[in-house]
Amino acid sequence: MIAAAIVLAVALAIAVVLRLLTGRLAKRADGTRWAWDDMAARLVKDLAVPVSVILGLWTAAKVLDLPRGTLDVIANVLTAVTIFVVSVALARLIASSVSSFALAKQGVAANVTIFANIAKVVVIGVGLLVMLQSLGVSISPLLGALGVGGLAVALALQDTLANLFAGVHVLASKTIEPGDYIKLATGQEGYVVDINWRNTSIRTLSDNIEVIPNQRFSDTILTNFHRPAQDMSILVYAKVAYEVDLDRVEELLVEVGQDVMKDVQGGVEDASVLVRFDDFNDATVGFHVILRSTEFGDQFLIKHEFLKRLHRTLREEGIAPPYWHHRVVVDAPENELARKDELAL
Repeated sequence: MIAAAIVLAVALAIAVVLRLLTGRLAKRADGTRWAWDDMAARLVKDLAVPVSVILGLWTAAKVLDLPRGTLDVIANVLTAVTIFVVSVALARLIASSVSSFALAKQGVAANVTIFANIAKVVVIGVGLLVMLQSLGVSISPLLGALGVGGLAVALALQDTLANLFAGVHVLASKTIEPGDYIKLATGQEGYVVDINWRNTSIRTLSDNIEVIPNQRFSDTILTNFHRPAQDMSILVYAKVAYEVDLDRVEELLVEVGQDVMKDVQGGVEDASVLVRFDDFNDATVGFHVILRSTEFGDQFLIKHEFLKRLHRTLREEGIAPPYWHHRVVVDAPENELARKDELAL
């Protein structure tokens, strides 16, 4: 008993030392740019303590010289626990690998948890089956029962499974990805933050989070402002009075637009500034100025600066603003016109 206690104490001491060493190793790995050393250090950290304790328990059982049957039972239990611990550690490692791969493919905004969660469930499920097999439990009847039970669960969780497969389809088809700015026909719009097994989170321009079920993307019209490219056209509508020279106004609009494209953050400097007069209103001529922004969120500052500079330029050029006005023509009665003619004579 004393020898077994000493073995357990040594195993616990080794576990504590390994915990401290792997903790330092993980911190040092976090300081590098390579992601795989972080995952390897985390795997070693997850396995160090439980493996040390399991080996200590098995050695202590051997030191106690227990009966053969008891040792077999302890061996089976420790084997099952080892399989479960390794499965959980591998699930975390594979989930981290999937997340790292998604980050490399989709940029710093990527935060897709659906594939990481699926990888965890698959690895842990396989580990549980192997653990049961190691305990002598036949998994063939279990798989058959799971097949029948899975059908019942699928019928009961139709909406959940529909959201799951809709999320997988959205990611596989690359309709939307984290970081994209989207707008649904139902009115929701914002930057995609995360796509998990049930819903998609988007961040609105007011920094609020809206949660949308994945199934919604399959039955509604969606506009992705980051496809096929992030840069986009900006249409700014304004008006001028009929009395102004439209050629001169067009020159001023192009000059102001080019200055804004060069000076304002988010403007595409080499983009052509286009002016299109498109309607005659009751008192003004309407037109659109077409600018370019590198990203959806930059258009607001570009519009803001363009309108301010355009207003200042028009004032400096002496171009009157398009005030709303009416011209009224009054027809006098015939007898009054005749009386005015007589008075004139």
